[in-house]
Amino acid sequence: MGFLSPDSKFMQGLSNLIDAVVVNILMLITSIPLVTIGASLAAGHDAIRRSIQGEGGGATRNYCRAFASNFVKATILWLPYLLVACGLLYAWVVLQITPLLIAKFALTMLWLIGFEWTFALQARFENPVTATWKNAFVFGVTKFAVTLAMLAIDAVFLGLLVASWFLMPQGLFLLVVLGYGTMIALHIPLLEHALRPYLR
Repeated sequence: MGFLSPDSKFMQGLSNLIDAVVVNILMLITSIPLVTIGASLAAGHDAIRRSIQGEGGGATRNYCRAFASNFVKATILWLPYLLVACGLLYAWVVLQITPLLIAKFALTMLWLIGFEWTFALQARFENPVTATWKNAFVFGVTKFAVTLAMLAIDAVFLGLLVASWFLMPQGLFLLVVLGYGTMIALHIPLLEHALRPYLR
């Protein structure tokens, strides 16, 4: 059967891609209230990791279970990110004051570093909220190469979205369907490698 064998790398990759798309759609639906984005991100990380590692259970079932179990803590973790994001958006768009550039850039970088790690750690470890925040920034800085790689993946996706919006709007639907679920699927191997010493 070759590459069409269920155990082949091709079929496993295709299965993981399908699971990532399913999870992405679930993330879009459960993120509509905005305050639930944190729980959606944590559940997405958990469900996609389980799919990639072949833990079974089904992407939808794993996602729903992780969404429920992470809801309270992930929501508490997310709300400060939401408020700071609104403040940064206002600062970048409205407060065009040159002396503020350094502060805006620094806060934006801190936000991005924390965002890349917080919900992945929430999905992977059982910790108090404050410990998860602290660990997110510790890992974000000490594993900076991994952080940069994840940021680069997200930047490419955002670049594709913007380019598609202006140059090929018909491609937007495919990008939205693939969405952040596929970005998480690309993040997972990087995260697992970085976290391996702490998972034993």
